[in-house]
Amino acid sequence: MRRAATMPFRRAVGLLAGMPTGLAGLGWTCVAWAVGDGRARKVTAALVELERTRLAAWYDHHPGRGRGGRAYLLLRGLLGLLGGYLAVAGLFVAALFLYGGAGQFVSGDTDLIPLEFPGVRLTGSSWAYGIVLGLITLVLSVAWSVALIGMERRLADRFAGPDRNEAMARRIAELTASRSGIVRAVDDERRRIERDLHDGVQQRGVALAMLLGRVRHTADPALIDEAYAESRLLLDELRSVAWQVYPTALDTLGLRTALTEVAERSAVPVTVGHALPGRLAPEIETAVYFVAREAVTNANKHAGARTITVDLRAEEGEVIVTISDDGRGGASPDGGGLSGLSRRVRALDGTFDVDSPPGGPTKVTARLPCA
Repeated sequence: MRRAATMPFRRAVGLLAGMPTGLAGLGWTCVAWAVGDGRARKVTAALVELERTRLAAWYDHHPGRGRGGRAYLLLRGLLGLLGGYLAVAGLFVAALFLYGGAGQFVSGDTDLIPLEFPGVRLTGSSWAYGIVLGLITLVLSVAWSVALIGMERRLADRFAGPDRNEAMARRIAELTASRSGIVRAVDDERRRIERDLHDGVQQRGVALAMLLGRVRHTADPALIDEAYAESRLLLDELRSVAWQVYPTALDTLGLRTALTEVAERSAVPVTVGHALPGRLAPEIETAVYFVAREAVTNANKHAGARTITVDLRAEEGEVIVTISDDGRGGASPDGGGLSGLSRRVRALDGTFDVDSPPGGPTKVTARLPCA
């Protein structure tokens, strides 16, 4: 099953797992005072690490290494037990309402229940009330579960995440690594341009010069035609190299037009979905464009794909570009042009992910801040 399809199940398992871990943390805070300081610190650290593991495994949340102590375990225990109990109880009550209402509807054994409001008197079937109340309770329980997961994440960030100095040190390390990465990406791009010029444009230019030299001595019409054809190929090669360096359509006509041109140049059919409300910052548009173009190029060259989809959307202050193909999979974020794209995206405080199991399909996702 795909990870996105199992996400609600994983969230539910994480919420249920939080009840026993919350009970363990709450119980430990009640007896930790009677244990020696050294052993108490070890047990507290182990329980905090257990919570970090649960958040990472089921919520895809990584608060990082840092603080975390009895205060966190106490609050986490109260939130996990009370919040988890309300979520489970709500789902149980919703199931009872829905089961009872559906059972009466199928059997036809139903009662009429009057409801009186100021100036209004309503009479309805008990099965209808049961189903409506069940659906309302189900929606409220799911909404509470989502809110509970959000509160657990914020609580972990506040009490179990790195302190200010550690966070600043990590940020400095990330900026240093991204600066080094973007320099390597620029150097890799220069090498690629040099190869394209040497292997394509230069060879065409040499061939054209040789033909023109022969034309000067023979004036053969066939050679003139061949030289003309070679000059057209040289121009096409120059346009292709210029397009790969930077497409002018990106500045003049925008990201949608530039990606449409990528789709038209692709040998594999490409569908472009554009749901952005407007233009982005130039550096963000450039990064999104190159991520999409490189992923489409890789799918053409290596994936054996039949269809490619490029999806652009904005969500909570981020622009998200996702490129999917139905090819053979096995792509690595550390190989080929994808490694350069990863460095480019991270240099802009974005995230880059490649999901490409053997046998496919492949999904390349980049998230960049656009607020």
